[in-house]
Amino acid sequence: MPTLPSSAGLPHGRRDIAESFGTDAERYDRARPRYPDALIERIAADPGTAVLDVGCGTGIAARQFRSAGCPVLGVEPDARMADLARRFGVEVEVSTFEEWEPRGREFGAVVAGTAWHWVDPVAGAEQAARVLRPGGLLAAFWNVGQLPPDLAEVVADACERALPDLPFDLRAAVTRSAVEGYQALLDKAADGMRAAGGRFGEPERWRYDWEFTYTRDAWLDVMPTQGSFTTFPAERLAPVLEAVGTAIDQRGGSFVMPYATLAVTGRRSRR
Repeated sequence: MPTLPSSAGLPHGRRDIAESFGTDAERYDRARPRYPDALIERIAADPGTAVLDVGCGTGIAARQFRSAGCPVLGVEPDARMADLARRFGVEVEVSTFEEWEPRGREFGAVVAGTAWHWVDPVAGAEQAARVLRPGGLLAAFWNVGQLPPDLAEVVADACERALPDLPFDLRAAVTRSAVEGYQALLDKAADGMRAAGGRFGEPERWRYDWEFTYTRDAWLDVMPTQGSFTTFPAERLAPVLEAVGTAIDQRGGSFVMPYATLAVTGRRSRR
C-alpha cells in the first residue's frame, strides 16, 4: 500500500497531514521500512559527503547515511519527530525546508526519504540548489509497496465503512498499480528541478525492487503511521485494523509485500 496515494490529491499545502506523523513517533520509527543499501551507497559514493536530510522524521534515512560514513543534518517540521531523531544521535533543526535558514552551509547531497511530496517542488529545488556544492546531488525517493489484491480489497471495504470521510478515493489508491500511482509525484519532483532556473541537469530516475514479509502484528504496526490514517483517532481506525488483521490471519498470519524504491535525482550544475 502506498504511504501516500498520489490519487489523494494531497499537495504540500496540507500541513495538517504533513505534520501529523509525530502523533506516535516511536511507532513510526519502529514500523516504517528502511531504504535499500544500494540506494544509500549510490548517493553516498563520495566518502565523507555531507548530507542534508529534508523531512528527516525520526532519522531513519539519516541513520543509514551516517552508517555509510556521511555527516548528516536533518530538517524536520514536526518537533516530536525531531526529538526522537535527536535521541538516536541525529542533528536536527525544526523547520519546513522552504523556510529553513542555511546560514551559509554547503552539502554534497540533499535527500528526502518519503517526504518530498510535502515540499513545494519548485521552491524546494531552489532551496536545495542554494546549499548544494557544484555537482552535488538532490535525491527524492519513496518506498512504494503493493498490497496483495485480497488485502487491498479488505482495506478499501473497511475504510468505506469506518472512515467514509477520507479525503480521497482510497479504493482506487490501494487496488491499482502502486508504482503507476506514484508517477505524478515523480513527475512533479522532476519538473520542480527543471524549473529551478537551470540549476540542475536533466533529472534521472532510479528504481530498486525488493520485498518484505510482514507478520500480522508488524503490518498493523505500519498502518497507523501512513498519511492516509495519521489524522484519525485510534478508536476510528480500530475497525479497519481488526478487519485487516483477520484477513492476514486467514492467510496464515503473514504476507509478502513487493516494494519498489523510486527516486528522482538531479545534479547541481557547476556554473
